[in-house]
Amino acid sequence: MDDALYFAEQHLAVREMVREFARDAVAPVAARFDADSIFPWENVKRMGELGLLGVPWPEEMGGAGFDLLSYMITIEELAKVDASTGLTVSAHTTLGTSPIVRFGTQAQRERYVPLLASGKVLGGFGLTEPDAGSDAAGMRTRAVKKDGRYVLNGTKRFITHGSVGEIFVVTAVTDATQGTKGISSFIMTKPTSDLEKVRELGIGHEPSLPAMKGFRAGKKEDKLGWRASDTAELILEDVEVPEENLLGKEGHGFSNFMRALDSGRIGIAALSLGIAEGAFEQAANYAATRRQFGKPIAEFQGISFQLSDMATEIEAGKHLMFHAAWLAQHGKPFSKEAAMAKLFCSELAMRATTKAVQVFGGYGYTKDYPVERMMRDAKICEIGEGTSEIQRLVIARHILKEIGK
Repeated sequence: MDDALYFAEQHLAVREMVREFARDAVAPVAARFDADSIFPWENVKRMGELGLLGVPWPEEMGGAGFDLLSYMITIEELAKVDASTGLTVSAHTTLGTSPIVRFGTQAQRERYVPLLASGKVLGGFGLTEPDAGSDAAGMRTRAVKKDGRYVLNGTKRFITHGSVGEIFVVTAVTDATQGTKGISSFIMTKPTSDLEKVRELGIGHEPSLPAMKGFRAGKKEDKLGWRASDTAELILEDVEVPEENLLGKEGHGFSNFMRALDSGRIGIAALSLGIAEGAFEQAANYAATRRQFGKPIAEFQGISFQLSDMATEIEAGKHLMFHAAWLAQHGKPFSKEAAMAKLFCSELAMRATTKAVQVFGGYGYTKDYPVERMMRDAKICEIGEGTSEIQRLVIARHILKEIGK
């Protein structure tokens, strides 16, 4: 892709900075943290210091003051070496912070965004439930208004930063008779589960945030991929949430989180693209140096064709993802383009990593090389923030709407 098509000098500088950080700080520990499911707190602290946990937010909010394209570049470059680290930035920024930036009151933004954008604490988004995945409107978590407060009960599942995070946007039904228009969002707080570790590092915990009684992390998931990313349940048992913690208007929670997920799909597309690029780079370098029958295996048609396919699809994925990001950045409709980018890039990540393992042969099936980790990390990209099937539904609806016009 021609860099000049989307990027200014600032974007190239961000790319080089993140690429250097990923190479020097993330890559050396990625395999060990994946194997042992270790959350990378030390690197989270470094990312906070570099401004990577608040890339698209204004400096007055504690952010880095860059734009959406810079943010997508950040996710892509991190995911080239470790998808878990890329996801940490993506989930924290798009899901944990952006709803407060976009839908919060001035008081809410002033209270919570600087803590999140600076990386002082981590954020998350409590939407998915045991019986409400793709059917998000079927959630069972309830919020009952009582004496100027809301009392919330329910369980959220597969929540990124569920145990390590402290600030969450959580959805609940406030009026069961209104369907999707009866869902609201709330800002909720709890202490991180890694208090001893974060106190040692000086990040990850903010004592001034109230520990909402009854709001806690539940089971931590033992996952196939993204193993260095924290994923856990959120348990809500008679949690009293002040009325001023209602995010946006009552009943607007569904429409607001659907808008947040549109942006999130571009982020997952960037993450998926990064995984595919990382796998391609590993495969191409290996094929150029691995010799069989007296010559590099890259010279054999069976290998060169696989590399050609990977390179071509990665180029297509770049255009889809950065085009969707450009539309979003310029305030243009981007829902269809975000779904297309997420669908194509997530499935590309699976194809590219599978081919990379094939290029490595038996070595690719071992943990001696990162391509097996990349293949495990790729699969969830086809599921999280809207499955491939949901993306196809979204795209089809837009197509039919355009035909109707």
